[in-house]
Amino acid sequence: MAKLWTYVSLVFVMIIWGGNVVAIKLLVNAFTPITITALRLFGASLTVFAVMAVMRQSFRLTARQMAAVFLVGLCNVVGHHYFLATGLTKTTASNAGIILGMSPLVTALFAAVLLRDRLRPAKVIGIVLGFTGVVFIVTHSSAKIGAVSIGDVYIVGAVLTQAISFIFIKKLAQTIDVIALTAWMLLMGSTLLFVIGLAMEQGGLGQLVKGGGSIWLIFFASAVVASGLGQMIYNRAIQRLGASEAAVFINLSPFFSLVASALFLGETIHFVQWFGFFFIVIGVLLASGALEELVLSSSRKQMTG
Repeated sequence: MAKLWTYVSLVFVMIIWGGNVVAIKLLVNAFTPITITALRLFGASLTVFAVMAVMRQSFRLTARQMAAVFLVGLCNVVGHHYFLATGLTKTTASNAGIILGMSPLVTALFAAVLLRDRLRPAKVIGIVLGFTGVVFIVTHSSAKIGAVSIGDVYIVGAVLTQAISFIFIKKLAQTIDVIALTAWMLLMGSTLLFVIGLAMEQGGLGQLVKGGGSIWLIFFASAVVASGLGQMIYNRAIQRLGASEAAVFINLSPFFSLVASALFLGETIHFVQWFGFFFIVIGVLLASGALEELVLSSSRKQMTG
């Protein structure tokens, strides 16, 4: 039953994260991307610290643990969100949402290399199919086929840094409480990202006063619900299920991103995007072992029946 609730919570997070791609697209268009992202993630860290305070949970870490969490934050917060925010200023939310769906494949590949997870033939085929789907997407533009958007390349960078961070989170979660890990990771990462924003975006803070009430409502929803509570729930799932199995659920996020992009941004979903998404879905099912497990489960039921 505990595992079932973990699965349910992951689906809930994927719905939120799918919509959050659209929210971030709106935020980076309204403000300077790095500065607003840093502030959004700082708000997320305060949310997680508040949860810990309500739970009366200690958030103290040793100096060695803090150093390890800082390194994770470089990938999961600084690297991932820098590429994501910058990429969303140069590509569509629908494209970004689909490309982010390749995260399970990259995570499975990194898990095989870094954690020595077994790389079965089905997983290899799945990784190849998944990357094929991404190629269909990143070589697509509204004008013509074959034009690679620099924004899409940034989103691929966001996927790579996120996948690496998932491996590190799995390792650290064995010795560090995952909620404390999430809180400190977001706090340290957002602080460093804010410094980067100050250096790269002159007038970034000045633009904040230009935001209306609706955009700030989107900001707080993204910070508190998606980045704060969502990241906390997802990291807990990594601790319970493992990096590869938890990452499988990210496959659902592109679908919700596509729907949200069409509903709220009026973006057109082209056939080639659905075609690429189809390849990613098949690739994730194979690479995660979910399809194999379904076949084996069906065979067992037939044998026992």
